[in-house]
Amino acid sequence: MPKHADVIVIGLGAMGAAAAWQLQRGGMNVLGFDRFRPPHAMGSSHGETRITREAVGEGDHLVPLVQRSNAIWRDLEDRTKSVLFDRCGALIIGSAEGSGIHHGRREFVKGTVAAARRFGIAHEVLSPAETRHRFPQFLLQGDELIYYEPGGGMLFPERCIELQLGEAKALGATLRFDEPVHKIAAEGGSVQVHTAAGTYEAGQLVVAAGAWSPGLLPGTLAAVSIARQVLHWLPPDRPQQFDRNHCPVFIWTHGETSEDSIYGFPLAPGLEAGGVKVADEQYTAILPGPDQLQREIAPFETEALFRDHLDGRLSGLGRTALKTAACLYASTDDGQFIVDRLPEAPQVIAVSACSGHGFKHSAGLGELVAAVAAGRVQTPPPGFRAVEPRASLESPGRELMNRSLWDGSGRPR
Repeated sequence: MPKHADVIVIGLGAMGAAAAWQLQRGGMNVLGFDRFRPPHAMGSSHGETRITREAVGEGDHLVPLVQRSNAIWRDLEDRTKSVLFDRCGALIIGSAEGSGIHHGRREFVKGTVAAARRFGIAHEVLSPAETRHRFPQFLLQGDELIYYEPGGGMLFPERCIELQLGEAKALGATLRFDEPVHKIAAEGGSVQVHTAAGTYEAGQLVVAAGAWSPGLLPGTLAAVSIARQVLHWLPPDRPQQFDRNHCPVFIWTHGETSEDSIYGFPLAPGLEAGGVKVADEQYTAILPGPDQLQREIAPFETEALFRDHLDGRLSGLGRTALKTAACLYASTDDGQFIVDRLPEAPQVIAVSACSGHGFKHSAGLGELVAAVAAGRVQTPPPGFRAVEPRASLESPGRELMNRSLWDGSGRPR
């Protein structure tokens, strides 16, 4: 087994799998590590489905990234003859005044509509009456702002990760599973990675370990917080009403805090759980570390989902879950991402965790990592830097990204 590589990647989930494939695809010799055996259910990249949408209310600078990611998913589907992206549509609901917060962004639904208009993304702004007619499972009060994106839908994360790792391995990458990294050291122009099995060396290191990344890069990622999330698969009274032909993926912000929202998915063929997946989000009960995640789900947690979110908003779902699962959100303080070299150790590239909305961007982020590692991108665009003022991430970031990262073909320069 090789002890040296051009690039070592730590963590082979959403971001790490994409980075390993794109790095190896770009001609670099990759050595990858994961403390588990991906795709697995121990971190943030599991649960059968993830929402994707092009008009992202989290910031204009992310729109080209998700569009590029969608192109990569299509390419990977063609390569592997697999289904990775189901374009069942995406429905986003908020109050008429648009004051709801989602993923740290105020007026999230208004921002989504504005992004769609600015980037020419096919969409509709539906009235409550139109929405009731088309999607009667949503119980509307009549004063909501409703956005519908027909090209949105759901990704299948375990398939995406498995296939990207398979592509990386087929190109020559070495992937080591069930081998936790205990220590990293950057000395001179190289890095050393220490595991129980030995010490490995590379010219560059990519740390994409999700919720475990702060333990490896405590200085750069000290502000990353880790929160427990609970997923519920609920039995539909009328399965046809919730199949992917009659129900889109959805996000509904209904209050004034980031925790006043739900999101969910229709039934899709080939998924094991067989229910309608619905979840809320919580950010206040911060875990000291990922290994402290409570994976057991108590029945009262599903009861609380109905009491706090579903009652009066979504009809036709049984109150006893078919399946539940816990996952981790590892979030930066502003809900954005980091893809940048460490100022004190430029041979180390930090890739922050998903902040609750990263999977749909992960394929494009893998290309960004490869472009940084190859020197094609010297300075990541605003919104991706490890050290920067990160408060304003609207159109200036979008324009800079379009100029400096993606050329006319849609690939990184």
